[in-house]
Amino acid sequence: MIIPEKLLGQCDTLFLDRDGVVNVWLPGDYVKTWEEFRFNEGFTEFICRYSACFRHIIVVTNQRGVGKGLMTFEQLEEIHARMLETIAGSGGRIDHIYVCTSVSESDPMRKPNPGMALQAMRDYPDIAMERSLMIGDQPSDRLFAGNCGMHFLFWEN
Repeated sequence: MIIPEKLLGQCDTLFLDRDGVVNVWLPGDYVKTWEEFRFNEGFTEFICRYSACFRHIIVVTNQRGVGKGLMTFEQLEEIHARMLETIAGSGGRIDHIYVCTSVSESDPMRKPNPGMALQAMRDYPDIAMERSLMIGDQPSDRLFAGNCGMHFLFWEN
């Protein structure tokens, strides 16, 4: 995937969805272990290419499998630790991962609601939503970006 130059010049924070962007999405299932995790084709090259272009790179991910009891939060943290280690080892970076494990669509942290972006703004006060780009693969990711006032691109391999 290539980010248009115009957006690179306008955006200093990159928000990424996890399942479907960072890793292969398992329709009807959840990535519950590191052994089930597979990076999306082209993602490691993408993150290496664009790591220097953004002040902050943040993953925002709904992880309902934890809320449903199909996996533990500790298992999720292990997946994320290994994911970050692999990305760093390839020359890329992700600065923070925000997770919503709620099963409720009305939870303010669950995408497309803006809770994870608002938390990122509290943690990183220099983030401005109008100078942020969200890359996702689902309509809910586009809605999230719209609800937050961010630019949006659909992930393309």
